[in-house]
Amino acid sequence: MLYHLFDYLQRQGLDFPGAGLMQYISFRSICCALVAILTAWLLGDRIIRWLQKKQIGETIRDLGLEGQLAKKGTPTMGGIIIIISILIPILLFGDLTNTSVQLLILTTVWLGALGFIDDYIKVFKHNKEGLPGKYKIAAQVALGLTVGLVLYLTSQDGISYSHTTIPFVKNNEFDYKWLIPFNGQLVRALQGCLYVLIITFIITACSNGTNLADGMDGMTAGISAIVGATLGILAYLSGHFGFAEYLNIMFLPEAGEVAVYTCAFVGALLGFLWYNCFPAQVFMGDTGSLALGGIIGVCAVLIRKELLLPILCGIFLVESLSVIIQRYYFKYTKKKTGTGVRVFRMSPLHHHFQKENPDALCQVPHRIHPENKIVVRFWIVSIILAVLTIVTLKIR
Repeated sequence: MLYHLFDYLQRQGLDFPGAGLMQYISFRSICCALVAILTAWLLGDRIIRWLQKKQIGETIRDLGLEGQLAKKGTPTMGGIIIIISILIPILLFGDLTNTSVQLLILTTVWLGALGFIDDYIKVFKHNKEGLPGKYKIAAQVALGLTVGLVLYLTSQDGISYSHTTIPFVKNNEFDYKWLIPFNGQLVRALQGCLYVLIITFIITACSNGTNLADGMDGMTAGISAIVGATLGILAYLSGHFGFAEYLNIMFLPEAGEVAVYTCAFVGALLGFLWYNCFPAQVFMGDTGSLALGGIIGVCAVLIRKELLLPILCGIFLVESLSVIIQRYYFKYTKKKTGTGVRVFRMSPLHHHFQKENPDALCQVPHRIHPENKIVVRFWIVSIILAVLTIVTLKIR
């Protein structure tokens, strides 16, 4: 709103000192980050007290993990803090006419509401399963289809959204249409469908991957902040003609607004970490985790860097794979031998380092670690992956 107000005043000839700052992506990005942090700080304590008053506490199952039962009753649904802290600065400093900003706001609200419903069922209806998985997937797929269709039907300066970037390749532009290398009206429709389905899969996978990784104080918030900062850097470089030309990457004029959004995203997470770091005063719940993954996925798609996500979001990818491997190998061995065998001591992977289970196939490391050490080490790995992601711009 401030961005549009200053823009209107300038067009009316009311040019006063400092008014032109709103035209700079860097200035608005810094403002978004600062306002997001302050919003999380100022509202966080009030929201936590409200959650405690309403007795919106986490229900804990005894899984034999160190310090687990001490978390019982800790307020959940803290993702409300993150979502509000993202939306307030972006409404103030973002270009609300920008398609990328509109899609990111839609993603934040849509998945935040989905997670809120899930948390509400768990807490108030006392149903530990929450919203049935098929409804979650349906809502995520619906969002993915919406984003995919909007992007496919729009373009930036003649560049189709079906173009993306392939890492480690010199001529690094790839068009999803090439996956169906035929001509004709029907084929073009199939190419569009394929693109939309790929984008839908990416957004759904990112949302669920982040959700699975949410199990330790500060881990998901910290890793998401690192990922968001990296996407912000990539978005700024893509939206700056000089940097884009020097790095030989696609110049995307609208990508600058994605950088503004990611700054609000990172600021909100840093402010939330003030209350979520070990020992946590509040958990984000599905209200936060589903939205964070969706935002990451949409940001990557908007700046044509979705094929870098397996590197950048390596932690979330491995966490998801650990759950899939654990579940299906246990079912396979149980069906074949009558006794299920687990690959990891416990899944998702972060719990593998917390629990002793001599029957699991993987016994590395040989001793368990405290929660805060695991979280910090996951942060370190995430920083390394973020650096590798940025380095791919030059390694071709």
